Amino acid sequence: MPTLFDPIRLGAIDAPNRILMAPMTRARGTRDHIPTPMMADYYAQRAGAGLIISEAIGITQQGLGWPYATGLWSTAQIAGWRRVTEAVHRAGGRIIAQLWHMGRVVHPSFVDGAQPVSASATTAPGHAHTYSGKQPYTGARPLRTDEIPALLDDFRHAARNAMRAGFDGVQIHAANGYLIDQFLRDGTNFRNDAYGGSIANRVRLLREVTQVVADTVGGDRTGVRLTPNGTDQGVRDSNPEPVFMAAAEALSAIGIAHLELREPPLDGSFGASDRPPFAPAIRSAFNGVLILNSDYDFDRARTDVASGGADAITFGRPFIANPDLPTRFAKGQALAEDNFGTWFTQGAEGYIDYAPRLIPVSYTTPG
Repeated sequence: MPTLFDPIRLGAIDAPNRILMAPMTRARGTRDHIPTPMMADYYAQRAGAGLIISEAIGITQQGLGWPYATGLWSTAQIAGWRRVTEAVHRAGGRIIAQLWHMGRVVHPSFVDGAQPVSASATTAPGHAHTYSGKQPYTGARPLRTDEIPALLDDFRHAARNAMRAGFDGVQIHAANGYLIDQFLRDGTNFRNDAYGGSIANRVRLLREVTQVVADTVGGDRTGVRLTPNGTDQGVRDSNPEPVFMAAAEALSAIGIAHLELREPPLDGSFGASDRPPFAPAIRSAFNGVLILNSDYDFDRARTDVASGGADAITFGRPFIANPDLPTRFAKGQALAEDNFGTWFTQGAEGYIDYAPRLIPVSYTTPG
């Protein structure tokens, strides 16, 4: 019976435990989307995770609309991320890059006033975080069919840059209401071409992006994140189970190393789902390592891994205030609480000052 402390092989990556760090946007980059020296300390402090999945990293400026988030399209960004990966590796850790295109939730202020792109002409609900504060989202235009080859090239280029930056692999962000998720679901995809209508067509972009990335870095260094239970940022589907079963089958056929699913609890807690778990069905359709995420505590994680419902668990918020989370779990120690007010600020407070603090390494400024 597997435990959270058992090693696991994720394709080409040997992880010493199954307590993985989930991708979390923390807004510590520059306005040019370059990783800062402080980020190297942050990730190195958490190198005890079986695997670190980086914060979401923009593949192009067109797809990046979050203040102080980072990218992987320029030489300065590659250099900045190389300092991070080197720090993680010196600390004995493993880290992969999560590749991100936000689609319709990119505010025009990030792209010189250009209209955001999506599967169809839709508008996200609510407000975007911008350098000028919160602003209403604007309507997106449909990504033209003749633009999709360039999008695939952008993913290919970002995946290649991730390896140049020293990452151990990549994860495609196909979740949380961002571009690929907007194509997957019938609540945001009203197309009548090869990328819309039928489930097979709506899964097409995910399949093509994943194939391009796997061909670039190797399927054994490629993962995907999906949120079948989510309705993030207004992205919904009238019948998600067959959509995500088809997606899992397509990803399994490509031969990727892992699939991460957001599987919220059903107990009424923060982030809880009103749908039954998807993981058991997807487990039968996907042959790689299955990773579950969302509001896990130690007991729920231990149970799901021991039962075979998951191969590993990604923890998000617990890693913010507990950089030594696997050790604390192993010793049965109480967990420190994080400070929501510092999640997206640009300073060290609430980022690299949680105890125990590792000795930071000095780095030159990226770029």
